[in-house]
Amino acid sequence: MTTITELFACADETTGTAVTARSAAPAPAPGEQALLPVVGAGTRVPLVDGTQRTYANLDCAASAPALEAVAARVAEVLPLYASVHRGAGYLSQVSTALYEASRQAVARFVGAREDDVCVITRNTTDSLNLLAGVVPAGGRVLVLDVEHHANLLPWVQRSGTAQRGTGRVATVLPLEPTVAATLDAIRAELARGPYALLTLTGASNVTGEALPLDEVVAIAHAAGTRVAVDGAQLVPHRGFSLAATDVDYVAFSGHKTYAPYGAGALVGRRDWLDTGTPYLAGGGAVRDVRTDRTVWQPAPARHEAGSPNVVGAIALAQACDTLAALPAGALEAHEQALRARLVDGLAAVDGVEVARVWPDSADPVGVVTFTVAGRNPGLVAAYLAAEHGIGVRDGRFCAHPLLAHLGAEQGAIRASVGVGTTAEHVDRLVAALAALRAHGTQAQYEVVDGCWTVVDDTRPLIEVRGLDHLAATAAAACGPALDD
Repeated sequence: MTTITELFACADETTGTAVTARSAAPAPAPGEQALLPVVGAGTRVPLVDGTQRTYANLDCAASAPALEAVAARVAEVLPLYASVHRGAGYLSQVSTALYEASRQAVARFVGAREDDVCVITRNTTDSLNLLAGVVPAGGRVLVLDVEHHANLLPWVQRSGTAQRGTGRVATVLPLEPTVAATLDAIRAELARGPYALLTLTGASNVTGEALPLDEVVAIAHAAGTRVAVDGAQLVPHRGFSLAATDVDYVAFSGHKTYAPYGAGALVGRRDWLDTGTPYLAGGGAVRDVRTDRTVWQPAPARHEAGSPNVVGAIALAQACDTLAALPAGALEAHEQALRARLVDGLAAVDGVEVARVWPDSADPVGVVTFTVAGRNPGLVAAYLAAEHGIGVRDGRFCAHPLLAHLGAEQGAIRASVGVGTTAEHVDRLVAALAALRAHGTQAQYEVVDGCWTVVDDTRPLIEVRGLDHLAATAAAACGPALDD
């Protein structure tokens, strides 16, 4: 294959003269441009002043846009879509092969060990609820109060308690002021054991911070305790390996990994998954059924009853393969540059305060939560969208205990970056906040059904079928309880 340099250096067939190779333009600094192309990167949205602006999506921590490679892969395989596992037809065999190959790709992306199993789920919440159901009977679980509800409620609900030290199945450990102190508290609590499982976030969905996994795993395994990681924010933003970390289980979501097609995964040790209570009762999860008994399949089929999300699994696998193909360190460098630019910019705006869990935490991912003095978080988010074309998240981010600990029980604003984020997106957010502090809002805002909206908003809707009543349905869906 001829390279670009070779092409420029070859002889011109018409003149017979040599063409000198052109010097390559200097590579852009990390974060200046998008790292990977995402669907909708050029979407323009209307502003309240009657103009339009390219949308700045700084809400990747909630749901990331699809990679163009993922959308192309979905379009490629849809003509081949058919039933899986039990179909004799040719397309059923193709779909089955694609589904199982996707399972292997997902497992490979998180560094699964040879004897690990990968269960395809709906998302991280689904995965952690599944895991909660297979912890051996009587096994105690330790969880921190820093967690997203997806990694708190499954354990608390099953134990019937949210209090530390009750002696029931789940113990919720309050976080300490520093990483070092929190590690000491974990060590001390595990010593009171036995605990079957310690489950914790790989990166906070509020601040991007995390405890050092190598130290956590060493502490837990020394006490005979397994470790599960909520990888919803870690896996798409840093990469992760079960084999390298010796973590026992990891859960993550496709919709946060640039594959918003309804699939996620739980990957980890086989024994609990092979013998635990099947997650759903239904076809595909069984070997034989009689009216008086059922013989269940081993994992992963044991926990994948019903027709699986074949397209979602294929999309997730493509996202994993695309991220894995990036040059070593490129993803981390991109997000570190953007996060540093964002944090430094916010620090320069009077009245803006960035939240941190631990002053001694290191290497947070690109998730930054902040407050603006004298401004309701919902109003700030509405202002950023309506007047600057910026999408952020406001609320308590399904991490109510952590927001209370941070002194933001009424909520905060979260900006999160991804592979499609550019420096311009970050700079626009910082400039918009500075303008808000200096001049206030251009439009008037009011709360309708718990949602901040522009008074007498005249912005036209993007012409997509099904958006006729967007304003009404959006207002009805964003009340104070729905605050992820």
